[in-house]
Amino acid sequence: MTSSSNQVMAVGEILVEMMSLDKGEGFVEAQTIRGPFPSGAPAIFIDQMARLGVPTSMIGAVGDDDFGRTNLQRLTSDGVDISRVRICPDHPTAIAFVRYRQDESRDFLFTFNGSAASEIDQTQIDADVARCSHLHIVGSSLSMPAFADYVAKAVPAVKARGGTVSFDPNVRPEIMKDPVMYQRLDSVLDQCDLVLPSEGELAHLCRLATDEEAITAVLKRGIPEIVMKRGARGASRYTQDSVTDHPGFSVNEVDPTGAGDCFGAAYIGFRRLGYFEASALEHACAAGALAVGQQGPMEGAFRRDDIEAFVRQNTQS
Repeated sequence: MTSSSNQVMAVGEILVEMMSLDKGEGFVEAQTIRGPFPSGAPAIFIDQMARLGVPTSMIGAVGDDDFGRTNLQRLTSDGVDISRVRICPDHPTAIAFVRYRQDESRDFLFTFNGSAASEIDQTQIDADVARCSHLHIVGSSLSMPAFADYVAKAVPAVKARGGTVSFDPNVRPEIMKDPVMYQRLDSVLDQCDLVLPSEGELAHLCRLATDEEAITAVLKRGIPEIVMKRGARGASRYTQDSVTDHPGFSVNEVDPTGAGDCFGAAYIGFRRLGYFEASALEHACAAGALAVGQQGPMEGAFRRDDIEAFVRQNTQS
């Protein structure tokens, strides 16, 4: 565990994922389930960041149960500071059930209600911010009022100290129907230094017809940098002055869950390690490619040496 004042901090849900091995729709019939896998988008992000050797900390909560312990053990073993992860004896760790349909889309079933997922401690925000030089936020976390309140206080405090904020919108259509949720998402977008959307998300969040229109609108709002995830087709980086594209790496996809979180962590992490923007984008695409080759969301987080070796082996001279 580290007490560095230069930590990358993630705030949000920590859960376990249970994966159906039988393709189909929903969870109304008996099926073969594999798990538990440590999960939760912010937790995947911070685990990948720690595996690069960057100082990290996690703000969240788990139950006092085996599912909570499997997350804490994984985060600790990979170097994440978990001193601010609350352990709740009266609430179980949240669970996500995932099943692939025949067309490779996915069904999700979450057990957030009544779980420990949002039972965070908001009394030490000042101390948290004092250790943090970069704060990462995922849109799904903002659906829980406790996290929304924490983020509303932490973001301006981090910025006031000269820190930076990244935002993965993780927008889903059902979330956007809630005007309160839309306001939360838009407020974080307006204050972030880097937004990491997947294709289609930015247009949806900005209520515009295309991503191209949304990119222009977001840059005009003063957000310095957009890095758009394009799945197997790679990624693109946009600023007021430039556009940088990187193609995807050809790999055998096993499970894409968590790949976007590994991508975002690798992009920010390699930048913090001193890599130029184009190289960081390349290594982020490599991290995403490596992630989809593993079953289980956090199983796709790789060490810095592994990602660098993958880039060397897959880059044409």
